[in-house]
Amino acid sequence: MSLPRLGVVIVTMGTRPRELEALLASVEKQDVPASRVVLIGNATPLTDVDVAANVTKVPLEENLGCPGGRNVGLEMLRESGEVDVVIELDDDGLLIDADVFQKVRQLFATDSKLGIVGFRVADEHGHTERRWVPRLRADDPMRRGLVTAFLGGGHAFSMPMLSEIDLWASEFFFGHEESDLAWRALDAGWKILYEPELVLQHPKTSPARHAAYYRFTARNRVWLARRRLPVLLIPVYLGVWIVLSMVRIQPLTGLKAWWGGFIEGVRTPCGPRRPMRWRTVWRMTRLGRPPIL
Repeated sequence: MSLPRLGVVIVTMGTRPRELEALLASVEKQDVPASRVVLIGNATPLTDVDVAANVTKVPLEENLGCPGGRNVGLEMLRESGEVDVVIELDDDGLLIDADVFQKVRQLFATDSKLGIVGFRVADEHGHTERRWVPRLRADDPMRRGLVTAFLGGGHAFSMPMLSEIDLWASEFFFGHEESDLAWRALDAGWKILYEPELVLQHPKTSPARHAAYYRFTARNRVWLARRRLPVLLIPVYLGVWIVLSMVRIQPLTGLKAWWGGFIEGVRTPCGPRRPMRWRTVWRMTRLGRPPIL
């Protein structure tokens, strides 16, 4: 099978110039070069960012959020027709190995139904936190296999998959857009592979330090259920997450923001409803994570 052509999309708000410079350098040193690299500036002009010849800078006047910004890059690559697989990376991540792109290319070349490959995220000491492993039994971050989710910080998409299921849910802005895309991919019959040998180094700062995190998390979880779950599973899914969130969230400000987001998710439009099929529910259950957790 012919080897796929690779593209890269990176979204930045211009707040991490040193990390972004290091990331771009790690992309440039890959032993398999990307055909196109698109750098999206979410409400930032990108004037101070030096880039290689194959990098296209796209400054946006408005902050479209992570999924919205990525969609701009994905649309550019899709329209160009020059890319078969696109790799998306957080602007504060770092590719510590030079053969990441080569491994990604081989994975997609050998399986035409592979839709998403999730990278292993590790801190500067090589440690992978449990929340960074996309499965319920997260005690072994080196266990490779098919999963039902992926991390937004480092992953690769099949362009044919995106052509079938469409791009990110930009209205989510931040939080759970990965689940929305993963569930659509699974429902269309695509595979999601967690490959721990593909490492993205990433700081372990938690986004939960911001009140907006709790609001977006709650609102988008309700939207996710309304958009993608069969009717019978919606109250089960939301009930489970209400209990878990009330146990986990300690600050009063966090609880207020969470409930505000939850109510917003119930009351506001969430986009078109296309619930997954019951056979997808069963498939996710067999993979170890039914869509109620």
